[in-house]
Amino acid sequence: MSKGPHSTHKPKERVLVCGVIFDGQAVEHEGDLTEARGLCEASGAVVVGPGVVQHRSKASPATLMGRGKAEEIAALVEQLKPDAVMVDNDLTPAQVRNLEKLFCVRVIDRSEVILDIFARRVQTRQSRLQVELAQIEYLIPRLRRMWTHLERQQGGIGMRGPGETQLETDQRLLTKRLTDMKRELKTIEQRKRRQVQSREDSYTLGLVGYTNAGKSTLLNALTGADELAADMLFATLDTRTRKWKLPDGRKVLVSDTVGFLQRLPHHLVASFHATLEEALHVDLLVHVVDASHPDHSEQMAAVDEVLQSLSHHRLADMIVYNKVDLLDDDESLPLLVNNRAEEAVFVSAKSGKGLDRFEEAVAAHLDLRSNLVRATLPAAAGGLVAKLRRAGTCLEEEYTDEGKVVLLMRLPEQSWGLIKGELGCDVEFELLDPARERVLEAEPESDGRPGWMGSTKE
Repeated sequence: MSKGPHSTHKPKERVLVCGVIFDGQAVEHEGDLTEARGLCEASGAVVVGPGVVQHRSKASPATLMGRGKAEEIAALVEQLKPDAVMVDNDLTPAQVRNLEKLFCVRVIDRSEVILDIFARRVQTRQSRLQVELAQIEYLIPRLRRMWTHLERQQGGIGMRGPGETQLETDQRLLTKRLTDMKRELKTIEQRKRRQVQSREDSYTLGLVGYTNAGKSTLLNALTGADELAADMLFATLDTRTRKWKLPDGRKVLVSDTVGFLQRLPHHLVASFHATLEEALHVDLLVHVVDASHPDHSEQMAAVDEVLQSLSHHRLADMIVYNKVDLLDDDESLPLLVNNRAEEAVFVSAKSGKGLDRFEEAVAAHLDLRSNLVRATLPAAAGGLVAKLRRAGTCLEEEYTDEGKVVLLMRLPEQSWGLIKGELGCDVEFELLDPARERVLEAEPESDGRPGWMGSTKE
């Protein structure tokens, strides 16, 4: 008898979600554990059961949650038979061990789920190394519980089993792997830093924001790129830079990077420091916000916190409130600003609404860092005309009876001195309106990290 068709795919892991909300912690408007459920689904799991939440003033050293709540979850595990229990908090190795004994299933915490999502989706060599580095640093203090089945600690001298030996071997191997990865990452980061510095002749714009705020959709809408833009957490993990041509012909390099999250694992922030810091090496830093999300204020605060941890002297220059097409009332848009000092623009990257106003705002920032120049040169000097055009944006062009061509141009501040030095003897320049913002490179951080390209107003 022939067997019927059956799937060869591994079934999705079934996960029960629980967590503890401490005093002062922001409560999710969409319901407790909403983000935790999204993280589990993004990692390829299926969430079972309603989820269990406990409100406490402080954590229990043994199990994080109270004993009664832990026993309630154990009963739910017995009923639903999940493959694992996800706790939407960071757990100590002892807390994981105690909860696994009580639940009789594998227990994973918030950091472990986020690290798993990153490990599944990273593509570049640098990001793979960064994720592996974070995973190993997370794993090392938890190795002991992985080898408890081999330990024989009750014996005396000569009675200790292979568990302790294997533990020491693994720790030594992981420590060596950490050293090797940090050395390779340093080489890659130096190369990436040179790439970023090579963009100094171009105007750069960085998109930062909470995960799933619509940064990739905005990048695609501006540049015509076809990057993955999905309704899921952490759809983008590798920095992407694309060229955006403004209506007036000027070109901007737009970079989209990994989204931020509340309570990001500190191992992940540390290992991804170079990638996240790359977003700060831009002329214009744009904070993209999901205006339709009920927790947008908390999400903005989480982004500010990560930015401040990377650089104490820089926050976003502009806030783009995205997904305004999902709001019922446009009159409520000004209320979203909530006394923020940054310039605000309201758009829908999906429908294209408000993108023209965003283009105007970016062009205005470009104007602040550009010199308005009138250049007069021989009309027959086609090479000089072409070189001058490549250096900036030509606003007007006029040919005179004397065989001259007069160009009204916007020249970026960073290329103004260079082009004037190269063509000064052959071209007559008249500075009509100097740049009101000059780009300066900050001093390196005290810990050796590179500085960022900021601006000063004259």
